[in-house]
Amino acid sequence: MEYYRPIASVDPARPEGALPLAGGWCWFAEVEVLRRDATPRIVPVAQVPGEVRDRLSAPRPAFGALPMDQPQIMGILNVTPDSFSDGGRFLAPEAALAQARAMAAGADVLDIGGESTRPGAAEVAVAEEVERTAPVIAALREGGLSVPISIDTRKAAVAQAALAAGAGIVNDVAAMGFDPAMASVVAEAGAPVILMHSIKTPATMQDDPRYEDVLLDVYDFLKARIAAAEAAGISRDKIMVDPGIGFGKTAEHNLQLIQRFSLFHGLGVPVLLGASRKRFIGTIGQEPDAARRVPGSIAVALAGVAQGAQVLRVHDVDETRQALRLWQAVHGVTG
Repeated sequence: MEYYRPIASVDPARPEGALPLAGGWCWFAEVEVLRRDATPRIVPVAQVPGEVRDRLSAPRPAFGALPMDQPQIMGILNVTPDSFSDGGRFLAPEAALAQARAMAAGADVLDIGGESTRPGAAEVAVAEEVERTAPVIAALREGGLSVPISIDTRKAAVAQAALAAGAGIVNDVAAMGFDPAMASVVAEAGAPVILMHSIKTPATMQDDPRYEDVLLDVYDFLKARIAAAEAAGISRDKIMVDPGIGFGKTAEHNLQLIQRFSLFHGLGVPVLLGASRKRFIGTIGQEPDAARRVPGSIAVALAGVAQGAQVLRVHDVDETRQALRLWQAVHGVTG
């Protein structure tokens, strides 16, 4: 099997025949062809099969209320006592509401989660996770907040309660593989869903993760989960994927995924990059304190934007927004 990775560029000198990447701000004139049993090779876009060219270049429809022709910023709100970077800070409802309103000024969407998925984290009971998240979402909607909200959960009952409270997107770190009822809840609600790659569970995912080829293995996993979602009645235009940086991956695995991130556009759906404050950033950037990994997080986020990542999931919304505005201005990308 051959995999086609568009070599993304935003250079102002765009050659004749170059195609837009996923209908967005990047373009590509060459493609890296990958195989499990052969050395990668680079070919001009004219030599790529027509159906592949179409899939790589076609504009992505809006994901819920989010247009996909410009990068979107997703602000992270952890309503948990033990998340790796800000556990406990926003567990109290008043603190969560204040943080959500502050992030909403710069974020395009808020991602609210009530269960930590840091390495080694234990599972949270459904009732407790619902109690942490649904009332916060309801209070934000009752207070007039109109920014799209996603619920970060692996559990169908939690997603269902959040959608009823006013969330509009389901962000499932298990790609609907943890709870058998999740697919039907999402399909019946007609909600957009984000399918993330991970292995095992948060409690065990960092126990010596191994891959035959991390890039192609993650691609194949996401392709299969898209097919499963469609089989459950979820339309393709309501699906986004996330390669799951830091979830069951070593630092080297994460770097390989980021270096060739544009491969995932071959799935034909929008792609999310969530690397904010993660351990590999601290390791490479030599910063043990997760809260002080903002510069490294922004560097990785912009590397993703340079490969067409449609959504950036971040803790530091204002800082990322400023950096993104400058990146867009420097590269002549309309913001």
